[in-house]
Amino acid sequence: MASAFELRRRNQLIIAAAVVAVMIALPLGIKDVYIQNILVLTVMYAALSQSWNILSGYCGQISLGHALYFGIGAYASTLLFVKFGIIPWFGMAAGGIFAAAIALIVGWPCFRLGGHYFTIATIVLAEIGLILFLNWSYAGEASGLQIPVSGDSWTTFTFLRSKLPYYYFALGLAAVVWLVTYFIEDSKWGYYWRAVRENTLAAQSLGVQVFRSKMAAAAVSAFFTAIGGSFYAQFVSYIDPDSVMVFQFSLLMALPAVIGGIGTLWGPAVGAAILIPLTELTRSYMGGGGKGFDLIFYGAVIMIIALARPEGLLSLVTRTRPAPP
Repeated sequence: MASAFELRRRNQLIIAAAVVAVMIALPLGIKDVYIQNILVLTVMYAALSQSWNILSGYCGQISLGHALYFGIGAYASTLLFVKFGIIPWFGMAAGGIFAAAIALIVGWPCFRLGGHYFTIATIVLAEIGLILFLNWSYAGEASGLQIPVSGDSWTTFTFLRSKLPYYYFALGLAAVVWLVTYFIEDSKWGYYWRAVRENTLAAQSLGVQVFRSKMAAAAVSAFFTAIGGSFYAQFVSYIDPDSVMVFQFSLLMALPAVIGGIGTLWGPAVGAAILIPLTELTRSYMGGGGKGFDLIFYGAVIMIIALARPEGLLSLVTRTRPAPP
């Protein structure tokens, strides 16, 4: 007879399959391009927030510099496509691997810092990356790079007439990141990460290799974040440092998980489903006069969640997870 733990895990997969089925059918009756655009961004940020959640939620290493990996992914695939004619599919993989390598290089000194010092270091490094790309002539400096679009093609991953291909790719990415998180969550690494998050010294005393655990979480998180950056570059067909590497991207990756529930499977998706449509609709209706209003909105959301439900909105409907047998 299946234990409560096994039933919970099985139910999570069933719910995930049902959600994906609904999300596949959702845009089929929507012809409004603006609404399609919101759907694309929502599922994209669900994937990005889950990627951020792997390092910051499960491992407890709060990063506010993930825009660095997002930008690396965007520039890697774009440069390979524009300069060498390498199709974006290979560029995405290259960008993910390169971002993971950068995360390991960055993590080597930064993971020796604790608490808020690590968070500050991630912000500083992301800003350094932004400045470097702003002054890198080969990558177009502040002018950026235009991705050539000749027509609808899965080979070059460019589409003019419909946003649905982008939506389904973003949905697939979100599903893959969710599945990776699902399998890691109750694996050896998942328990290591949560032990590090809860009490680093206690985890170390029990034999957990703390530094290696942090490095593994950083590499996985950066890899999927860079894939999201590569996708975004193809989606908008134009990138510059201010459009893919600014602090706002790091914030938008963290906020959905904070709103929905950090260190949970469904928190990032729930948070993205609430935050991104509200953000896009607010920006649309406020127009030019609403510049900076999104930051005020983010701050207000964080304050409300911190005061009313610090565990995230998901805690309203979930119970304490049962221990494994």
